[in-house]
Amino acid sequence: MSNYRIDFAKQILGVPFTVGSVDIVRARDPMRALRAAELRFARQHGVEDWRERADRAEVVVCGGAH
Repeated sequence: MSNYRIDFAKQILGVPFTVGSVDIVRARDPMRALRAAELRFARQHGVEDWRERADRAEVVVCGGAH
């Protein structure tokens, strides 16, 4: 299992500005980490869908358990 950081950004005039990040500790794969982060980000911002606050989400692998 790996650790992930998912960065959420809003594009303004074609330039992405980070509006938040979510750290996911121990996910089986990047897609599961992304889904968990989308739900957490939406919950933190009080919205139904994360896309109400951001235009894109980028997954970064931070490391894994040995």
